[in-house]
Amino acid sequence: MNELQHETSPYLLQHANNPIHWKAWSDHSLATAKNENKLIIVSIGYSACHWCHVMEHESFEDETVAQVMNSDFISIKVDREERPDVDAVYMKAVQLMTKQGGWPLNVVCLPDGRPVWGGTYFKKDNWMDTLQQLQTLYSENPEKMVDYAEKLHQGIQLLGLVEKNPTEEKIDPNNIKALVEKWSKSFDWEFGGYARAPKFMMPNNYLFLQRYGYQSKSKDLLDFVDLTLTRMAYGGLFDTVDGGFSRYSVDMRWHVPHFEKMLYDNGQLISLYSEAYKRTQNPLYKEVIEKTLTFIERELLNSDNAFYSALDADSINEIGELEEGAFYVWKKEELQKLLKDDFEIFSELFNVTDFGFWEHDNYVLIQSQTVENIASQFGLTENDLLKKKKNWERLLFTERKKRPKPRLDDKSLTSWNTIMLKGYTDAYKALGNEHYLAVAEKNAAFIIQKQWTADGFLWHSYKNGKSTIPGFLEDYAFVIDAFIGLYQVTFEEKYLMQAKQLTDYCLEHFYDETQQFFAFTARTEKQLIASHFETEDNVIPASNSVMANNLYTLSLLYHNPFYEKIALQMLHHMIPHMDYASAYSNWMNLWLNQSEDNKELAICGKAALESLKKINFEYLPNVIIAGTTKPSDLPFLANRFDEENLLFYICQNKNCLLPNTSLEATVSGLKIS
Repeated sequence: MNELQHETSPYLLQHANNPIHWKAWSDHSLATAKNENKLIIVSIGYSACHWCHVMEHESFEDETVAQVMNSDFISIKVDREERPDVDAVYMKAVQLMTKQGGWPLNVVCLPDGRPVWGGTYFKKDNWMDTLQQLQTLYSENPEKMVDYAEKLHQGIQLLGLVEKNPTEEKIDPNNIKALVEKWSKSFDWEFGGYARAPKFMMPNNYLFLQRYGYQSKSKDLLDFVDLTLTRMAYGGLFDTVDGGFSRYSVDMRWHVPHFEKMLYDNGQLISLYSEAYKRTQNPLYKEVIEKTLTFIERELLNSDNAFYSALDADSINEIGELEEGAFYVWKKEELQKLLKDDFEIFSELFNVTDFGFWEHDNYVLIQSQTVENIASQFGLTENDLLKKKKNWERLLFTERKKRPKPRLDDKSLTSWNTIMLKGYTDAYKALGNEHYLAVAEKNAAFIIQKQWTADGFLWHSYKNGKSTIPGFLEDYAFVIDAFIGLYQVTFEEKYLMQAKQLTDYCLEHFYDETQQFFAFTARTEKQLIASHFETEDNVIPASNSVMANNLYTLSLLYHNPFYEKIALQMLHHMIPHMDYASAYSNWMNLWLNQSEDNKELAICGKAALESLKKINFEYLPNVIIAGTTKPSDLPFLANRFDEENLLFYICQNKNCLLPNTSLEATVSGLKIS
């Protein structure tokens, strides 16, 4: 019997009508495998995963496949977004076995959960043949399978553990230079990003490279960041009609994406484009921010002030079949009919040409020239063409609304929600739009009221008014980060106190004193076959790197040497492993905080918020800001409030200059000259 109809995960519900006797991941499912002495199939994916849908259609909807799986196996379906802990452990297994990973992720395990075989996507016949061979081996020679599982299990337990740095060497930010120079050899100087396909956006990489380029006065690095951000905004990866970014590009040009739109990508990219806009005042970056947040509110924000997780890559095409990208692509004849006399200019701007052609007579809109260049070719002013562009996009948006929408993943994840919350906060800082701050605060209220329990722990997932699955380290890390950010734009100390409260909870429930890192799962929760310590930054920064940055910021504001010790100890252990810098960019951000450029700013006085808004328009990645409009007990602000005067304190290395009363002088003192 397929049990997935009892679940709330959109991904699991997609499989609820399969003939497979799927179970969800639970103690009961695992106990059933032990009691019946059956091998376990763990099949992991997510709702917006295209190849997960393909394997479902080819294999999991097939009766002959179902006969094989149902007769000899306990089959467990896992939503990797709901259970990132399960995904991480079995991904390690597959990477050890095959040297690669991805989704769908399919693993066969002993009845105790230890894996013996695995891979990603499989064609139907290959899948059936392999399962039958594994069942035969388990029936006839189980000792051989158990022996292999034991060796693989040992590898899984070791994989991801960080070897401690035995040296007493001081953390020197000057050593970052060699890592960035090596890193830069992989840059694509034609289209930005890295010189390979598929192309993932990796927002944290560019937040760091932008900051390092600014602090090291490297025009080349800043030019590369701007090239990348411009090309991503031009490409099919960014939906110029409706806003929002797809997950990654399958080609070198950011042209044809895997069309799913993920909340975590868009939240991080809003933060990145907001920081870049503060540095450059580039109107393209502002357009990206505004369009994307409009998309988020239209499609992914619900009545609980929570954000949904994703839109699927697939949607129903004109012949009634699910097809990747069907909602987003255009045929030339369709565009000619819609745009009439403007088609020629539109075609030049958005490459309804060989450059923009994809497949099956479909085009994915992509810019390759500036609006200014195209305008001059057609004897228009830049402003005239921008007006046309806006009208065209409105026209296409209206036309596209007639198409069936991509499927929605309507669960809300705490970690992803607060990544988006931080995006809204950063957009507010860059653009000063009060609405963005209001959305951020309402989402924070959702987290506090729905996802934070009276017992002190966070829930991971929320849907239909119900909170489920105890939170993982990523949930705590990103909530803390977002609440620190909210404090820094509102000076509401409740957010900072809540960030500290959650930090202390993590130290008590997640921190492993032996490893000197935070485990991904709280020690009070049922443990999997191996512990997971997430340390490498990926499309989302590692939860340990986020926690280390959080601890460092809080150590300065609360004058807490223990927080600082833990943060820098983690960084110290990571530095010898940073051979491939792009996997450690958030750690390198903390490393850069140790430079002589880094400062703290206290703004104290009744008019502190007015000055804060002006300071937030500046690009100051090397400055940690705090402030108050009334007397404060926060150690960093204690005894600094003045009833009569607005005072600015610039501090460095735990020493502060005498306060000044000039906003202009303060900004000048914070900037890197």
